[in-house]
Amino acid sequence: MTSFEDPSAWHDERRVQIRTGRTLGFVPTMGALHEGHLSLVRRSRTENDLTLVSLFVNPTQFDDPSDLAKYPRTLEADLATLQTEGADFVFLPRDVGLYPDRYRYCVTETDLSMVMEGAYRPGHFNGVLTVVLKLLQIASAERAYFGEKDWQQLALVQGMVEAFFVDTTIVACATVRETDGLAVSSRNRRLATEDRARAPRFYDALTFAPSAEAAARELRALGFTVDYVQDHDGRRLGAVRLGDVRLIDNVPLETGHDPHTRCR
Repeated sequence: MTSFEDPSAWHDERRVQIRTGRTLGFVPTMGALHEGHLSLVRRSRTENDLTLVSLFVNPTQFDDPSDLAKYPRTLEADLATLQTEGADFVFLPRDVGLYPDRYRYCVTETDLSMVMEGAYRPGHFNGVLTVVLKLLQIASAERAYFGEKDWQQLALVQGMVEAFFVDTTIVACATVRETDGLAVSSRNRRLATEDRARAPRFYDALTFAPSAEAAARELRALGFTVDYVQDHDGRRLGAVRLGDVRLIDNVPLETGHDPHTRCR
């Protein structure tokens, strides 16, 4: 497994791959890798000749500086895990490498990014879309892999790629869950023991409540702080807080869809 920090050095490597006809799958992450990330890496390895994974905690998508400070950074463990999983390349950019303009230029979407997560985290999706566009341009991969747990983010990335004619196919992979239904997330490790035991009720409420409003009432009764629960475009999406940990999740509303299906 080879690591790159400099985008220009990666471009040199990628040009060689393209000349020799090797396809590339790209998995952008912020590190603190878990089974959800690894399912994307495995999917990429089955569909491409080579796989690139990026590890970058993107500062521009954090509306709360304390949330950025608390975000887990486990670089050595992440690298060891990716080596075991058979990733071919790792991209480890520095802030100055991705933001030489100091974030003077950014991508702004004016519809879906204004609701749900966008309403509660002003500027969040500007940072997400900006860094994803930069990473897609740098990676120059045939395919990039994103999990459905961040459904709103996924939909915005898909729309951005179409709007800006980015020559990378966005591959959506179903949410990976713990055996009790809780969506796998790097934030789960920050939950207090009592809150971790209660957290799966979030998924249950989204799945089984007869309406978004009923799901929100149920969650509040269970002691969750509810930012929102909304039905949008065939999915029920929600964001809640347990202690100082914020969790997001979503489930499909279509009859017959198995929400436990994993990306394989």
